[in-house]
Amino acid sequence: MGWLFLKVLLVGVSFSGLLYPLMDFCSSRKAREEKPNFVIILADDMGWGDLGANWAKTKNTVNLDRMALEGMRFVDFHAPASTCSPSRASLLTGRLGFRNGVTHNFAVTSVGGLPLNETTLAQVLQEAGYVTGMIGKWHLGHHGAYHPNFRGFDYYFGIPYSHDMGCTDTPGYNHPPCPACPRGDTPPRKSEKDCYTDVALPLFENLNIVEQPVNLSSLAQKYAEKATQFIQHASSSGRPFLLYVGLAHMHVPLSVTQHSEDPGGQGSYSAGLQEMDSLVGQIKDKVDSTAKENTFLWFTGDNGPWAQKCELAGSMGPFTGSWQTRQGGSPAKQTTWEGGHRVPALAYWPGRIPANVTSTALLSVLDIFTTVVTLAQASLPPSRRFDGVDASEVLFGRSQTGRRVLFHPNSGAAGEPGALQTVRLERYKAFYITGGAKACDGTVGPEQRHELPLIFNLDRDTAEGLPLERGSAECQTVLPQVQKALADVLQDIAFDNISRADYTQDPSVTPCCDPSQTACRCRTV
Repeated sequence: MGWLFLKVLLVGVSFSGLLYPLMDFCSSRKAREEKPNFVIILADDMGWGDLGANWAKTKNTVNLDRMALEGMRFVDFHAPASTCSPSRASLLTGRLGFRNGVTHNFAVTSVGGLPLNETTLAQVLQEAGYVTGMIGKWHLGHHGAYHPNFRGFDYYFGIPYSHDMGCTDTPGYNHPPCPACPRGDTPPRKSEKDCYTDVALPLFENLNIVEQPVNLSSLAQKYAEKATQFIQHASSSGRPFLLYVGLAHMHVPLSVTQHSEDPGGQGSYSAGLQEMDSLVGQIKDKVDSTAKENTFLWFTGDNGPWAQKCELAGSMGPFTGSWQTRQGGSPAKQTTWEGGHRVPALAYWPGRIPANVTSTALLSVLDIFTTVVTLAQASLPPSRRFDGVDASEVLFGRSQTGRRVLFHPNSGAAGEPGALQTVRLERYKAFYITGGAKACDGTVGPEQRHELPLIFNLDRDTAEGLPLERGSAECQTVLPQVQKALADVLQDIAFDNISRADYTQDPSVTPCCDPSQTACRCRTV
């Protein structure tokens, strides 16, 4: 246990106290130039249609739109799952949930997290000489060795799960609204079952809780400050760096820092988009001023919008899942419809990635892992198989061809979590199971299993409204290809080194800086 105690001492300090001892200031400038830096920014619950560069109806993302003009935007880019923990686990491992063991979300009381025998992108890059930092939402386990500081990140500042999983004194906009944290001897007020009233939302710096409850009104600026500080210090160190930023935006509750003419409504969502865009702009500006020529910045999302939040949810754009909406329920977050999986994505690296290019290549967040490992001249972890592909040829403008096949795991709306029952094959999408998530009106579409899958041609039916006729020549041509692709991946998984996540819960592992205080309160620092 000696090494663990030593690492606790190292990571349980301030940003500068942690980072500087770990940096080798004698590293050569040449070594840094050979290996690029990476900044990965992951939005939360952002719709494909929320990005102005994708969808003309929004004008709230001027910094992201500028990044698109200076880099490459992807219009057929997909999350690896359509809910929080599985999507993040796949980003950091390059493996689908059936391989890495993370098939649904972890709780405030979760004992486990991303299985410890899975290797994260941060661990791979650490071994390759990188300084690694993570800002924002983790949601892959907070107890013991599951904490980010033990999963490859030299520095961590953020909330260990979604920011609606704890009460605050600045509740923000939610649907339905959640109350503020109780104070003193005041008992928690009765509220909606999805609201947390007994424990305050914690903010960590490394292993220490530095604020509980979090002030959500100032969270975006804190994230911007910590991210830009990390980039500045890492750029001065002589070593390449990886920064992973898990944004709180556009997940509810929405911040109340910006006022609108429509409080709690669509105006609040627009204000939230602008706040998020400003945060991303500050990070990009710091990259441009310190390490522009050698930094690859990748922006994307974890899943589609959370439709049950009504006017506080984002836009799916044209991917409306109309077949499902006719059955009932939402075709967005938690589903395998395009609205749940197709996410905004931008890549920016001046001088390497061509400017003002729109790519139609079929790609996934899964591909970030493999691409980054390749560009970092690192080695993939042994004795396991990966679901990501190296997208370098597309990124550098040498190819317009992405994937041929992509699998969308069940994420809560229907079927066993993590199971692969939706197949994307070039322009076709095949569903062996369908179902809707909870919609704004409270309806939930029924789970339906299809012995022969529903197949949609996305080139002419972006709304996924009318499946191919079973007896048509087109359907008969595509069906055996879908069946083979699914059979092949299931066989591959069967012979892979797969993991199992620990989803047990224990109230004693809930993050709490002072159990004697109502809702767990400590001084803000």
